[in-house]
Amino acid sequence: MARALEQARAAAALGEVPVGAVLVRDGRLIAEAHNLTHTLSDPTGHAEAVVLRRAAALQGDFRLEETTLYVTLEPCAMCAGAIVLARVPRVVYGAMDPKAGMSGSLGNLLQDERLNHRCDLTLGVLGEASGELLRGFFRRRRKAERARRG
Repeated sequence: MARALEQARAAAALGEVPVGAVLVRDGRLIAEAHNLTHTLSDPTGHAEAVVLRRAAALQGDFRLEETTLYVTLEPCAMCAGAIVLARVPRVVYGAMDPKAGMSGSLGNLLQDERLNHRCDLTLGVLGEASGELLRGFFRRRRKAERARRG
């Protein structure tokens, strides 16, 4: 999760919402990513989606079995759906997202019994650090917007 936080900081340095993700198998890093939605003008450029794409391309298979995804913010519906489709068995996340989280907050696609795959979930790992990074980012963004408006 510390590596995912590094990725989140890299996102913030680009002006992206600071969310980072890493995918690990057997203790080895497979891929890492951070949000790139603004950089790529891509609404699917969330850290989780980017890291899943990178890992699938590297291994030549979309099935990411026997992996653990570490992400600093609770996955949204889009990312949770991609995680299920990639068959990631375990997800560890830091901060909950009460406005868009679909991995425990608003709903839980990752463990929905109606779907063909379910993930083990571990919540709150480095959650305070992840949450503070996000809060600080949005606090600075609001302050800059107020200053710009005069």
